[in-house]
Amino acid sequence: MRKGVKVTLVGGVFAVMVGGAGYGAYNLVNGVTGGGGSPGAGPKTVKAGPPTSGEIGETTKKFFAAWAKGDARQASYYTNNAEAASTLLTGYREDAHLTKVKLVPGKATGAVVPFSVEATVSYKGKTEPFAYDSELTVVRGKTTGRALVDWQPSVVHPDLERDDTLETGEAAAPPVQAVDRHDQVLDRKAYPSLGPVLDQLRAKYGDEAGGTPGIELYVRRADEDAGTKTLLTLSKGKAGRLKTTLSAPAQRAAEKAVAQHPESSVVAVQPSSGEVLAVANHREDAFNAAFEGKLAPGSTMKIVSAAMLIDKGVTKASGPAPCPDFAVWQGRRITNLTGMAPNESATLSESFARSCNTAFVKLVDEDGISDESLTEEAQQGFGLGLDWKVGVTTTDGSVPASPGPDRAMNVIGQGQVQMNPLNMASVTATAMTGAFRQPVIVPRAMDDRELAQARGLPAATVGQLRQMMNRTAVSGTGAGAMAGLSGRIGAKTGSAEVTGQEKPNSWFTGYREDVAAAAVAQEGGHGGDTAGPIVAAVLAAGS
Repeated sequence: MRKGVKVTLVGGVFAVMVGGAGYGAYNLVNGVTGGGGSPGAGPKTVKAGPPTSGEIGETTKKFFAAWAKGDARQASYYTNNAEAASTLLTGYREDAHLTKVKLVPGKATGAVVPFSVEATVSYKGKTEPFAYDSELTVVRGKTTGRALVDWQPSVVHPDLERDDTLETGEAAAPPVQAVDRHDQVLDRKAYPSLGPVLDQLRAKYGDEAGGTPGIELYVRRADEDAGTKTLLTLSKGKAGRLKTTLSAPAQRAAEKAVAQHPESSVVAVQPSSGEVLAVANHREDAFNAAFEGKLAPGSTMKIVSAAMLIDKGVTKASGPAPCPDFAVWQGRRITNLTGMAPNESATLSESFARSCNTAFVKLVDEDGISDESLTEEAQQGFGLGLDWKVGVTTTDGSVPASPGPDRAMNVIGQGQVQMNPLNMASVTATAMTGAFRQPVIVPRAMDDRELAQARGLPAATVGQLRQMMNRTAVSGTGAGAMAGLSGRIGAKTGSAEVTGQEKPNSWFTGYREDVAAAAVAQEGGHGGDTAGPIVAAVLAAGS
């Protein structure tokens, strides 16, 4: 990895226009000091309560003046974390090659002050303007009573997180031109969900792809595996070509589907190969929850639980799985979805298709089932939690051995189980084929990385899982979402209750021919209502 140059804004003409009650308007030019005494000379009296509008305006004015002048020490004096602020602002100035800084506050909303930054970055004879927007919040110092900027890295630039740095110079990695399985170019403008993925692919495979680095201003992440994010290009490098397993039609459908629902994510994989066909997120925080999320998967986990019950000889698809109104496990009372009629003569297939919680809870007390049984099935049968090497950062599922009430809660996808759409799409792919094929987004031939291995599922178990998932898709809880899809289909719905949420997280996973997909929509309600249509849209697009 090439070492860049840390970026900092340095002084220049500094104009400030502050709006809002009690602020007034004024202009400041370089040379304005922090006023109010030197750093370390605290107030004589300790004030309490929220900062007044006047204090907010004064603190903002002095902080901006020192920042624009390039005086990191003075600027940090007006924050509630002087050490962290000084470190970032010093680096921001000394290594940035950014000059002619202009900071313009907008109208404050309470203690929050939005502002814009305009500057010029110059490096080895190349010069480009650089502009962005950010915001800060003014709070009351806990020990000093002073009005201070609540220090966050995002004050300096909105893309900065803890311990990130801004750097300029030779790019940390050459650019890459990522292409899909059909050689169609994948870029973040056409496929915005791929932004974090493309950044990581560039960081990991830029050198191997054969490109040459340019000169850039970029965010270097504290986590090296997360790659870098380019903010400004001063000199273009030569992009290397990187083949991925993605499918542009599937990716397009995934992007469109999640756009309809906030806080939603989806992944599609090819069961016959384990190759990732699509990954999309619609989230305010831009987090790649599709690959890195950790959420209870609700009743989609019953695919793994049903396989455990079949493999352990407890029951089978056509065997008994009574569905009472409620079940009690070690003092915890567990019920079904509102309105579900009890059925004491139900089979496992029927209880699976209806998503009956109590049927699964009652069966975890049968001979042969232990606290470790679900963990073993998840790892050995479905390859969960085995350090997947997908090609970018992923979280690979967690199904811990759980004594007490969580043993029952785990089998219905609550308790301590944590998954994301990548994990559940892989679970569905394994249920379809019986073979665990670790998901990949870059072909293994690119770097000969070691992929996770698991024994997979017996053929008899696979046949029963497919029968139950087909029943769910045709006449069970997944029928509404899967209506209109032809060919070999199967599905499983899930609703995961989360403390503090009015509505549960909506989960859905399904397959159609050689495509398996899974989605989650946080606070989306029942699985078939929100996540179901997302999955159905991706399955309809194919590969």
